[in-house]
Amino acid sequence: MIDVQSTAVPIFFRKKLSLLPETVTVLAGDIGATKTNLALFEFNNTEPVILYEAQFHSANFKDVTAILQQFLANQKKPGRISLGVAGPVIDEKAMITNLHWEIDSGRIREKCGIEEVRLINDLEALAYGLAGLGTTDCTTLLKGKKNMPGNIAVIAPGTGLGEAGLYWDGEFYHPFATEGGHCDFAPRCGLDIELYSYLEEKFGHVSWERLVSGPGICNIYEFLRDIKKRKQPRWLEEKLSHGDTAATISQYASKGECPVCNETMTMFLCYLAEESANLALKFKATGGIFIGGGILPKIRYLVDRNIFAGNFCRAGRLQTLLERIPVKIVLNDKTALRGAAFYGAYA
Repeated sequence: MIDVQSTAVPIFFRKKLSLLPETVTVLAGDIGATKTNLALFEFNNTEPVILYEAQFHSANFKDVTAILQQFLANQKKPGRISLGVAGPVIDEKAMITNLHWEIDSGRIREKCGIEEVRLINDLEALAYGLAGLGTTDCTTLLKGKKNMPGNIAVIAPGTGLGEAGLYWDGEFYHPFATEGGHCDFAPRCGLDIELYSYLEEKFGHVSWERLVSGPGICNIYEFLRDIKKRKQPRWLEEKLSHGDTAATISQYASKGECPVCNETMTMFLCYLAEESANLALKFKATGGIFIGGGILPKIRYLVDRNIFAGNFCRAGRLQTLLERIPVKIVLNDKTALRGAAFYGAYA
């Protein structure tokens, strides 16, 4: 397993980097479709210190430079900017998949007056951030076999579904980004096929993100309500009309007050287990699966470990391999932010 004890220099970099020659300040960001977290970090070869941090509602701004400029208005200018963004990064540019922002490092340099600007996929940033976690920053979902070296996979349901990996070279981990959340959903049973048909008619392409995300929870619920004719209580209909649908469904599932909410969240967690297993097999992630994002830490008490394990380990002839792989939930919601900061300081 990855060493999750706090360390000033991420283990991913120790092979190729010496200590920093001087104190470095990094404006790090975790840029998502729903919210943007920013923090000013100071690195001087000890545990990084957060000098200032703030959170913004992304949709309230026309682009990321507007958020950065507001954040920097009363702050000392940092030496570097390093942003983890929810979308593929190509040629120093990225599109936020679920917000339709274009982020351009050149434009950020121009508008903010800071020469060193780095963009990294948000799940790759989360992968880098694993090195700075302490033992209380994760909780074990499936124990697997302890201290088994190998690649690691990271999956994070939130506004979308992010996925990344960490390649193990025998001595060091090397994070890399993927867009695996947009791969085709694979039905396993008759109910899944019905759900697939419903989503195909609605969206055309049916990816895992259509199920394993906040909007995915809504999709599952609406399928059960509209196609399978599950009863929607009147009080629930009223509450859903005034708030976050996914949060409301998970809230009442946790209270055990609504059968259709319970069924929705059970299906969501089963699909998360299935896609986590897909990653484990594709990456041969014997080093473990880390589940991040904004959903699982809030609903971890809903997870029936036996049901999750039954869906995670259901892989025919390779069931015994999956039974050996540990699965952990990342509880620290600043992991991607710290990872972006590490990347800005040391990469």
